[in-house]
Amino acid sequence: MAEAITDYIFYEIAALLVLAAAVGFVGLMLRQPLIVSFIAVGIIAGPSVLNIARSDEYIDLLAELGIAVLLFLVGLKLDLKLVRTLGPVALMTGLGQVIFTTIFGFLIGLALGLGAITSLYIAVALTFSSTIIIVKLLSDKREIDSLHGRIALGFLIVQDIVVVVAMIVLSALGVGAQGDAGFAEILGVFGYGALMLVAVGLFIRFLANPLTERLSRAPELMISFAIGWAALLAALGHYFGFGKELGGLLAGVSLASTPFRDAIAARLASLRDFLLLFFFIALGASLDLGVLGASVGAALVFSAFVLIGNPLIVLAIMGAMGYRKRTGFLAGLTVAQISEFSLIFMAMGVTIGHVTEPALGLVTLVGLITIAASTYMITWSHQLYGRLEPLLGPFERRGAGTKEDDWHPDAAGYDAVVFGLGRYGLAIAQELDSAGMRVLGIDFNPVAVRQARAQGFDTLFGDASDPEFIAHLPLARTRWAVSAVPEHDTGVTHDDPRRSLIHSLQQVGFAGRIAVAVHSHETAARLRQAGADLVLMPYRDAASQAASLVMSVEQPPARDAAPAPEQGEPA
Repeated sequence: MAEAITDYIFYEIAALLVLAAAVGFVGLMLRQPLIVSFIAVGIIAGPSVLNIARSDEYIDLLAELGIAVLLFLVGLKLDLKLVRTLGPVALMTGLGQVIFTTIFGFLIGLALGLGAITSLYIAVALTFSSTIIIVKLLSDKREIDSLHGRIALGFLIVQDIVVVVAMIVLSALGVGAQGDAGFAEILGVFGYGALMLVAVGLFIRFLANPLTERLSRAPELMISFAIGWAALLAALGHYFGFGKELGGLLAGVSLASTPFRDAIAARLASLRDFLLLFFFIALGASLDLGVLGASVGAALVFSAFVLIGNPLIVLAIMGAMGYRKRTGFLAGLTVAQISEFSLIFMAMGVTIGHVTEPALGLVTLVGLITIAASTYMITWSHQLYGRLEPLLGPFERRGAGTKEDDWHPDAAGYDAVVFGLGRYGLAIAQELDSAGMRVLGIDFNPVAVRQARAQGFDTLFGDASDPEFIAHLPLARTRWAVSAVPEHDTGVTHDDPRRSLIHSLQQVGFAGRIAVAVHSHETAARLRQAGADLVLMPYRDAASQAASLVMSVEQPPARDAAPAPEQGEPA
């Protein structure tokens, strides 16, 4: 009997994987985000269609492990110094969004004729955004290290804390506890959290480096340790009441200071994507389409509020704090959906008896609409900003941008401006500096900007695809604008930030020459046509230079030649 069950579960998982590959391929051909395709897999495999996703406990187990690994990888890249600098905006934005969304959501519920308790539950549920989906999308776009990505991660953590408090309060109400008991439970969770932070701090100070150095001698063991460590702290976070997400994040932070974090992240990326497939399948399979039809009207109203109102709330708060409207807009888009915790929160309300099943169905439909729509909004965020930018002026106060950078470029100008301060871009900047040129470095990654500045370069936070930012650069005497921005294959030619940069430079009347780094000949031809004066192909150029050095030093010896020279001596 046990063998039969095991075989059935294996068949089920195999069917889900094949279905995911097929639907994902169709989505790829239609140029749709994979997250939408995977949620569609869950709906197709769920009870409303094929009903093959029946082993909920096994699928949920894989999904939870995927969540732990995802947040672990985010924690690996988390710079604690940067977190401290972004703490105020994360706290103000996170709490502000929760408060304003609750107030306006409650009023909308009352206007739709819902009861006060039901309206309050739905309003609170609308404040929770999906950390997993947002982090996955920003990671895929390689924007998790950007300024708006860091801010979004900060206020998502604030939201997670609010989720924890709300769940604890509901749990206390559910068992008939009084207010004092609920307050004591909340204090206990924060106490356990503080204790875990101290333990992680001690681990970082005394154990992280020597332990990972020893484990690095066996790379397979290092990866097994990383997965086990992420799962352990996620389990402890869940046990102590502050969530698997924060536990997994702390596990990554504890290893972020080690020299092996990049190697760990590279090896775990594929495992993360595989396990997260089951999270999206579980999310889609949990949607019972038969229950949702009666709530379409109210769901559309609440969905419009989440998709439009939540980003505007974040945009307004960040604008008031001195951030540029572009940064506020891109960060605001990350809260344009509700979370899986919203459904759990409503389900707890149903269990307690505060709300009814139709209210849960309503929030479920809002979740389906907002998750799908916000996936497109975040994926196409820069194009969306380009279209809406003329309408966003009221959300940026005069002198905005001081929060994004406390340094201003020399008004006298620079000989060269390098966009993208990764290894390749920074190396170009160093060579140009050695040649006597004044160089300004620009990147959308605060860590890269800080590292370049530590090496003595003038630097700015900024996005190469932001025309407004380009318009304010001191380009009057600049001879070269060099783009070393990483190449991302989005499948859409107008989504190329280098093309946007060329166009923006042309729009401001840039009189110098433009160089761009590419990896494919098709992209090179397209950017030359767009106006690039010089196309750099790092791998081809490096190979050509290496071959020239080899041929200039090493000549084939003649038959009667003298003995070969010693290594390092020219032939």
